[in-house]
Amino acid sequence: MTGEAGPVIGPGGAHMGALLAALHRAAFSPADCWDAAAMDAVLAMPGVLVGLGRMGDEPVPEGFVIGRVAADEAEILTLAVAGSARRRGMGRALLDWMEGQMAARGAARLILEVSAANAAAQALYRGAGFSEIGRRRAYYPDGADALVLERALTDGTPPAP
Repeated sequence: MTGEAGPVIGPGGAHMGALLAALHRAAFSPADCWDAAAMDAVLAMPGVLVGLGRMGDEPVPEGFVIGRVAADEAEILTLAVAGSARRRGMGRALLDWMEGQMAARGAARLILEVSAANAAAQALYRGAGFSEIGRRRAYYPDGADALVLERALTDGTPPAP
């Protein structure tokens, strides 16, 4: 580790499927991982945003978030943090960065799904003001339910031009 600085988040882009798939494998069980082709397909969708997270001046990303904005709604598609960056603020930094990007593009509402078996992710999202609005039974490959969470991004005032 080169430094003890906190997370640094910046934009990612297209053609990062292999890197993002490797990070996804470092964060999730094999059954829940997206491969490079799936990542590239998601990155090609309209309205998609990617945030890459590094710890301080480390050269290799240790987390990422992918979301998309459509009209005034936004969705987190996945947020992944490698084990080496967990409990160090990376997840919250990625979430905060993405929320700012989405709000700047006019999104007023953000939704996401999280496994009912993922207590750490639930704590992150609830700590950021998300509340449960639904449940998808046996949604994940391991049979876990998906909790559908929501949070307002703005007070309803359109962003300044």
